[in-house]
Amino acid sequence: MKSTLIHGVLAAIMATLLLGACGKRDGAAKDGDVIKIGSVSPLTGPQAHLGKDNENGARLAVDEINAAGLVIGGKKMHIDLISEDDQADPKIATTVAQKLVDNGVVGVIGHLNSGATIPASTIYNNAGIPQISPSATAIAYTAQGYNTAFRVMTNDEQQGHVLGQYAVDKLGDKKIAIIDDRTAYGQGLADEFAKAAKAAGAEVVAREYTTDRSTDFMAILTAIKAKSPDLVFFGGMDPQAAPLTKQLKQLGINAQVLGGDGMQTPEYIKLAGADAEGEIASNPGLALDAMPGGKAFKDKFTARFGPIQNYAPYAYDAAYVLVDAMKRANSTDPAKYLPELRKTDYQGVTGRIRFDQKGDVTGGAVTLYQVKNGAWQPLETVHSK
Repeated sequence: MKSTLIHGVLAAIMATLLLGACGKRDGAAKDGDVIKIGSVSPLTGPQAHLGKDNENGARLAVDEINAAGLVIGGKKMHIDLISEDDQADPKIATTVAQKLVDNGVVGVIGHLNSGATIPASTIYNNAGIPQISPSATAIAYTAQGYNTAFRVMTNDEQQGHVLGQYAVDKLGDKKIAIIDDRTAYGQGLADEFAKAAKAAGAEVVAREYTTDRSTDFMAILTAIKAKSPDLVFFGGMDPQAAPLTKQLKQLGINAQVLGGDGMQTPEYIKLAGADAEGEIASNPGLALDAMPGGKAFKDKFTARFGPIQNYAPYAYDAAYVLVDAMKRANSTDPAKYLPELRKTDYQGVTGRIRFDQKGDVTGGAVTLYQVKNGAWQPLETVHSK
C-alpha cells in the first residue's frame, strides 16, 4: 500500500511537470521562449526529393540562428521548425495550413508548389500569419492582394518571358509544341512562355495537356510528332519531365526539350539518364556558384544533407528573412513584425532580397542551363528589368 501510494505521488508529480512543460511550449510565441515557424512541402510522393530539400534549407537556417543565440524583446528565444507534408496536393495543403495556424505558428516557410501555396495562402492571410515561399513561382500567388504573401524567387512572368525569347532568339526554333501539367505552376509558366515565344515570332504548332501524376505521354507525343516541332516545351516537374523526354526520344522526335525550374534538377538527369543530354531548362535566380553566398552554403548544406536538389538556398534565405523582420520589429507577434517584413532589405545567400508591393522579390534573375556530360551546366543569366 505504501509503495503504491509513493508511486502514485511520483506519478502525479511527473504528470504536473509534463503538463507544465507542455503548457509552456504551447504558449511559446506568447511567453517569449519558443517561436513556432512552419515549413510545408511535399515530403512524400514523387516530389519528396524537392520537398525535403526545402525543409533542409529552412532547418539549416533555423539551427544556425538557434546556435548563434536569438534575443527578441529582451528575451532569449528558440525557434521550433514545425514541418508538414502537403504531398503537393491543394486540398491537403489547406488542411496542414490550418493545422499550423491552430498550432500557433507565427510564420510559414512554404509551400513548395504554386498549386499548394495559393490555396494555403488564404488560410494564412485570414489568420494574419506571414508566409514566404521559397519556390512558388505562379503569378497568381502574389496577385491575390494578400499582405501576408511573399516569395524570394523570381515569378513565372519573368521566367516564361526569358524562356520564350531564348527559344526563338538564341536557339532559332520557330515551330514549337507546348505541354503542361495543368497545375498552377506548369500551366502558368507554359502560358507565359507561349506569349513570349509568339511575340518573338514563333508558331505554336501544338498545345497539349497532362497531369502532375502522369508518366505515359505516348499519345500526346505521337500527336505532336506529326507537327514536326523544332522544340518541345514542358511546363511541369521532373517526375514528368524525365519520362516525357525518354518517350520523345523513343518516338524519334528530333526536337529540343526546354523546361523551367521544375525540370532543372539532378533528379531529372537521374531519371532521364542519357536522354537528358543536351536538354535545356531555366531556374529563377543565379547559378549556385554565382550566388553571393553560394559556395559557403553548398559546402555546409551538402556536408549535412547531401546534394542540393534545387530550392534549398531560397528556403534558407526565407527563414533568415522571416527572423530578421522579427528582430527589427523586436517582436514575434505577426501583426507587429509583418510591416517590417515588407521593408526587408536583406543580403542573403541567393542575393539581395527586397519585396515590391505585391510581395514579389525585386530585381530577380533567370539562369538557363543545359545538360552536358551528365550534369547541368549554366549557359547564361538574364536579369529582370
